[in-house]
Amino acid sequence: VERRRAPGRAPGSPATLRLSEKFILLLILSAFITLCFGAFFFLPDSSKHKRFDLGLEDVLIPHVDTSKGGKNLGGFLIHGQGHDEHRHRWVPRSPGRERDWMMKHAWDNYRQYGWGHNELKPIARKGHSTNIFGNSQMGATIVDALDTLYIMGLHDEFREGQEWIDKNLDFSVNSEVSVFEVNIRFIGGLLAAYYLSGQEVFKIKAVQLAGKLLPAFNTPTGIPWAMVNLKSGVGRNWGWASAGSSILAEFGTLHMEFVHLSYLTGDPVYYNKVMHIRKLLQKMDRPNGLYPNYLNPRTGRWGQHHTSVGGLGDSFYEYLLKAWLMSDKMDMEARKMYDDAIEAIEKHLIRKSNGGLTFIGEWKNGHLERKMGHLTCFAGGMFALGADGSRDDKAGHYLQLGAEIAHTCHESYDRTTLKLGPEAFKFDGGVEAVAVRQNEKYYILRPEVIETYWYMWRFTHDPKYRQWGWEATQAIDKYCRVSGGFSGVKDVYSSSPTYDDVQQSFFLAETLKYLYLLFSNDDLLPLDNWVFNTEAHPLPVLHLANTTLSGNPAYR
Repeated sequence: VERRRAPGRAPGSPATLRLSEKFILLLILSAFITLCFGAFFFLPDSSKHKRFDLGLEDVLIPHVDTSKGGKNLGGFLIHGQGHDEHRHRWVPRSPGRERDWMMKHAWDNYRQYGWGHNELKPIARKGHSTNIFGNSQMGATIVDALDTLYIMGLHDEFREGQEWIDKNLDFSVNSEVSVFEVNIRFIGGLLAAYYLSGQEVFKIKAVQLAGKLLPAFNTPTGIPWAMVNLKSGVGRNWGWASAGSSILAEFGTLHMEFVHLSYLTGDPVYYNKVMHIRKLLQKMDRPNGLYPNYLNPRTGRWGQHHTSVGGLGDSFYEYLLKAWLMSDKMDMEARKMYDDAIEAIEKHLIRKSNGGLTFIGEWKNGHLERKMGHLTCFAGGMFALGADGSRDDKAGHYLQLGAEIAHTCHESYDRTTLKLGPEAFKFDGGVEAVAVRQNEKYYILRPEVIETYWYMWRFTHDPKYRQWGWEATQAIDKYCRVSGGFSGVKDVYSSSPTYDDVQQSFFLAETLKYLYLLFSNDDLLPLDNWVFNTEAHPLPVLHLANTTLSGNPAYR
């Protein structure tokens, strides 16, 4: 410094200060440039985090309204933007700017292009429906999305859905519908909307629809037909089902909704229908302790001996566990059936691949098919949910099993080009967690893997489940989002996928709801108080003190 001083100038003179200031400015400038480059290379790319708003400016905390006698558990307290501990990563858009949340994008486009139709074709921008709803236009997306809208605080959208239901939802139509699908989507959705909001119209509509489904149970065994005409009451089974059988996952996935219908109406008819199914199943022989997927409603005999925890079987096992949970853990009959079934599944269907991945195969004609469906991935969450209360103090074992299934299903996503899971994947030879057939490479906005991530997060708080959920969020938003909504893709291994042009109602009911819950606090819909039906519609636990059912000792 002394060398750089001008001759004859004392330290602290103006010239000296100017040189020092220049030096300091250079230091500051170089530090700033270094920070900029560091930010460029090491900070997260903000473009990857756009549209992470799965719902709301405010995070919602559940609130029990005791003024309704315990039946209406409706309403949520809204925590404002200052409550950082409740906000996680939801950053509201600036006032007045377009809000392009995933749920808003899906709903707004359905509202514009498919309103009143069951589903939306987001590319063609028109309504869509499948044979599970017959030829009816019953607004399946509206009913299915209601509770998600409410939970996310999208109350204007909720109210417009409620208004449509009040004025337009009519079940007196000459239409043949799936008893199972209408039960889980419509009755489940209406009941959840009622319990959350307390609006009577939802309960009234649910009871009206349930009455239209009851004729499906008029079979020699009481096992319901797969389909029923809402006007005539005539029922029949799917033509493709083995020997005219009903499907285990379909007639075994009525219990939660029908028990709540009896609870709300005081009419035991609904409860009696599902308890009759349970009693019949208890009497039947089960090959290797496994429940076959097909049961003939005329003869009461099993059809083809095919057992799956994926399609055709899945939610039967789920509802055994959830019947126990929903009864405030008093329905020990359901818990025993669940435990017996899971032990047989673990013995005969669950295996480890050569690469160490735990998977659940399918039992077909006396041998194990080493293939797992996307639908089967819900089981990781089920094992975790059922860990508490399991036999022989095996809670840790079942929680670990849930984690292993979650890992396998994440691998099925991670091994694709789009980071979205295929419909089914094999474990043969060197092929592991990868789809082989072209007709199994599609992704139709399914929720089961996200569902398991959420349950595993709730029970372990391992941050990897949120990381995996965030990966799926980015992939869905990047590859399934189109200008008119969200679409499934036909090949998750293709770098330029084609769309199936269907925005499924369960995308709004389940996938987006589970993603939202995954990044919410545990006191949003706590699992001690709520049980989710297989379409992700939350129904409250029926505590002994306010339960009026009389058919089962567990409910007395």
